[in-house]
Amino acid sequence: MMDRNEILRRLKRTLANGDAIIGAGCSAGIVAKCAELGGADLIVCYSTGKSRIMGLRTEVIGHSNPRTLEMYDEISNVVKDTPIIAGIEANDQTTYDLNLVIDRFVERGFDGFINFPTVGNNEHVSEFFLREHETIAASLGQPWGFAREVELIRLLRERDIFTMCYVFSPEQAAQMAAVGVDAVCAHVGGTAGGLIGFPADPLAESLENVQRIMEGAWAVDADVVCLAHGGPFAAPEDSRSLYEGTDAQGFVGASSIERIPIEKAVMEAVKAFKNHKIRKR
Repeated sequence: MMDRNEILRRLKRTLANGDAIIGAGCSAGIVAKCAELGGADLIVCYSTGKSRIMGLRTEVIGHSNPRTLEMYDEISNVVKDTPIIAGIEANDQTTYDLNLVIDRFVERGFDGFINFPTVGNNEHVSEFFLREHETIAASLGQPWGFAREVELIRLLRERDIFTMCYVFSPEQAAQMAAVGVDAVCAHVGGTAGGLIGFPADPLAESLENVQRIMEGAWAVDADVVCLAHGGPFAAPEDSRSLYEGTDAQGFVGASSIERIPIEKAVMEAVKAFKNHKIRKR
């Protein structure tokens, strides 16, 4: 594993140069290899990347944590010197012992972790699911729901491991900052754009939400790194408004890195190859 302090030193150097921190969502070796060559500061492995590579909308297909663990060999094989961050699903009912979950990911070799998939935006989580597992987890003396994701970050920080988090509100940002998360990522919804993007809030509303979430984190820890993700920020040109309209220090892209650019590049390449006439025999 890359030392947490080394990762932070690199991120702070990027900020000191006036550059944005870029976390690149990568679930395939070719994407990770090119993201590193393009200058990504962090390579982030999400289980949902499988759906994107399959040509589908971002979603979890199958059991999240084992799928993410499986990605490590392919990604680490072609990434030379960029921290590889894994999405851990804290609310995995197959393993209630969070330390055991962490052990599996640490032993695999990942350099840092983020709470993903997340239930922070619980409009997508059934109340029955939450109640059922809250009861089981409570019987084992453990939290469930977003509180369990906060506990995940706290346990990782106890081990001095680099941490990131997705949050959807200033209150969630404050909770994560209070347990020492290294980087807060303001999540403003599924990414719009491309062939199968999600509906997004208006740009002005998303900018306001990003700023509010970051201020929630900075109210607790003025030094925590604050990034943004999702919503209308789908392409590089979209991120200009992010830096002009908020104090965001960078961007984490998933569909923005491994879906939309692939869609565009492949279509343009095929169209270009088709743009020739053959010689008559």
